[in-house]
Amino acid sequence: MTFQDTLRRDWLSNIRADVLAGIVVALALIPEAIGFSIIAGVDPKVGLYASVIIAIVISFAGGRPAMISAATAATAVLFGSLVREHGLQYLLAATILAGVLQIAAGWLRVGYIMRFVSRSVMTGFVNALAILIFMAQLPELIGVTWESYAMIAAGLAVIYLFPRVTRAIPSPLVCILLLTGLALLVGIDTRTVADLGELPNALPQLLIPQIPLTLETLWIILPYSVAVAAVGLLESLLTASIVDQMTDTGSDKNRESIGQGIANIASGFFGGMAGCAMIGQSVINVKSGGRTRLSTFTAGAFLLFLLLVLGDWVGLIPMPALVAIMIMVSIGTFNWGSLRDLFHHPRRSSIVMLATVLTVVGTHNLALGVGVGVLLSGIFFAWKVSQIFRVTSSLEDGVRTYRIEGQLFFASTEDFLAAMKFDEQVQQVRLDLSAAHIWDLTGVNAIDMAVLKFRRAGAEVEVVGLNEASATIMDKLAVHDQPGAMERVLGH
Repeated sequence: MTFQDTLRRDWLSNIRADVLAGIVVALALIPEAIGFSIIAGVDPKVGLYASVIIAIVISFAGGRPAMISAATAATAVLFGSLVREHGLQYLLAATILAGVLQIAAGWLRVGYIMRFVSRSVMTGFVNALAILIFMAQLPELIGVTWESYAMIAAGLAVIYLFPRVTRAIPSPLVCILLLTGLALLVGIDTRTVADLGELPNALPQLLIPQIPLTLETLWIILPYSVAVAAVGLLESLLTASIVDQMTDTGSDKNRESIGQGIANIASGFFGGMAGCAMIGQSVINVKSGGRTRLSTFTAGAFLLFLLLVLGDWVGLIPMPALVAIMIMVSIGTFNWGSLRDLFHHPRRSSIVMLATVLTVVGTHNLALGVGVGVLLSGIFFAWKVSQIFRVTSSLEDGVRTYRIEGQLFFASTEDFLAAMKFDEQVQQVRLDLSAAHIWDLTGVNAIDMAVLKFRRAGAEVEVVGLNEASATIMDKLAVHDQPGAMERVLGH
């Protein structure tokens, strides 16, 4: 594919919709970035500058067009104690180091870990994020004036009904413009963006974190950088998979990992905090028509324009308008079909999905929730595979033949050994593995133990039928033919 073809596909194939979608996302980023700055314990401009830099850089360096990356709660919450104990400069250094680690992860092709995330975990991740997005709006829904409730309802009506009139302009953008105009015209008393914190009015400046370049500094920031890099990559790769499904297109997960690292390094050098992909804003972008890198670039560039040129006007946007948009995102993100599927899908899949949701919502830790889901998926898979394992035996002319069928690994070795009649007086034992496969050291150790126990009982043992892979692992790890194997394996 030529450069012109790539440019047309990634930047110029959907210009009007991408620009309008990017404008909507930029407006939605402001309260989020300010809120995440507060979570991290830093000035609002740190989160806003991060959102600008990360969105612009990732539009060029990322592997998933139309996905929005910026400052996020998932990374901000990890920096709180670092800022309290050591200050902003250490946060900037930790952000840069996290970016370096993410680039290294991309080079190591960490994107392939997404193959081990089951559909149930993905569904749980999406549903948990939808719930968290809605919960984040509760401060603007509890204890506010009736006018605020009325504006939120009006905003939702515009968002869902305006597309029936025309889809030329994204309905969330229309919601913001109409509710802002209404608030100014009628003088409605409601919270605005300006109430969240002071907006910056100058370009971010290139700087080097003012910290001692010592091993002690490295040990201080390294744990935070590792945590931020891991959580950021996990959320980014999962969000990329979700956008893949929404747009029915593919993405380069390893390039995305490297791109996230480059964006975070740039953010740290321009006075911003670390960030990653944002599922809420990515959903807004896609539902507003964004499809290419231009939409992501527009979000970052227009956010900078809003801060520098239209800051006073942006401060007048009523929070109910943005709350209505985020409620729409929450509703649109949640997989409502998964509630029905709870009663139709296999019970184990439903347990994995629910465990992921409950862990994420209960801890507000996306990495922990996904980790729990992946762990349960692995346990259930191993249990299921172990259930189709079978051992049958036959006795003919003093030769006991055991025919092993299925996968011999850590979850099935107990059944394998339980099927052996070690106290039976026979001249010869044949272990026929022609219908089996040995997967791990535990499986090899089970074969060793069986062979040695039969030999101790006075029988000759023959292992036959190994496929090529099983024979290779047996040749490498089996010890039953080595001197002293009886003492090492059986402990006698």
